[in-house]
Amino acid sequence: MQDMSRSPKLELTVHAGQAEQALALNVRKTAETPEDRWVRVMARIREARDQAAFAELFQHFAPRVKGMLMKSGSDAATAEECAQEVMATVWNKAAMFDPSRASLAAWIYAIARNRRIDMARRASRAEPEDLPWGPEAEPDQADALAFQQESRALADAVQRLPEKQRTLVERAFFGEMTHGEIAEVTGLPLGTIKSRIRLALDRLRREMTRP
Repeated sequence: MQDMSRSPKLELTVHAGQAEQALALNVRKTAETPEDRWVRVMARIREARDQAAFAELFQHFAPRVKGMLMKSGSDAATAEECAQEVMATVWNKAAMFDPSRASLAAWIYAIARNRRIDMARRASRAEPEDLPWGPEAEPDQADALAFQQESRALADAVQRLPEKQRTLVERAFFGEMTHGEIAEVTGLPLGTIKSRIRLALDRLRREMTRP
């Protein structure tokens, strides 16, 4: 009787089955998730200012941001305007997105929530009646020179801050991010962010007032 366990045909079938299983496992391991794809898209925007990549991002997220804002109580026109501002922020601040801290959707929606709050505050703020109109007087040369020197001194002082403080200060003041946005991007507790920024500002104040 022939030993079927050693049949070339059977062995070939077994090997083929094993190969298919290995291939399927490898495909599952290397399959790109939607988040991976958006990280690649953001990298193209950040590194190459790729407008085609931004168009893809805009087409996907802008309607979702608008829908989220309308569900939160914004009218269609306000939601549309806010969504446009949010996507402009995404383009301008693409370098600040850190995929190790938050998903792209979470980052974008955090920007949208904060933008909506800002717009609500602007809408509820009374228009000042004594707002001065017309061009202001040009500063004299001495004032301009003093301002330039103070600006350089401040920039140097910021660079001397400990890295954990400097990064937050740069995001809060130069990147114009709110504390909430920084928390979403970095994953740090809001109290930690406020404490580090407060310590950094105290240190900068001391350095700028030092004779």
